[in-house]
Amino acid sequence: MTLKACKKEEKMDREFQKKFKFEGSISVLTQMMVDPAATEKRGGAKNLPLRRGEILDVIQFTNQEQILCRNSQRKYGYVPRAVMLPL
Repeated sequence: MTLKACKKEEKMDREFQKKFKFEGSISVLTQMMVDPAATEKRGGAKNLPLRRGEILDVIQFTNQEQILCRNSQRKYGYVPRAVMLPL
């Protein structure tokens, strides 16, 4: 990975921590898949855009309704638990 790409990732991680008030280091707990039968949704202010069958990294199980996730483009956001399937 180049120095420029590494610095860009660090900046994105700092922005994520500030936006979501996330303390500590960012670690992936597990990976889950968006239900292929779910409807695709656009992202909102803090919601992650959903694509059917997409594999997401789970950062935090926030509550009974939502999970904090990261997609393959290193974008962070909340995803409804109802549309997530374990791998």
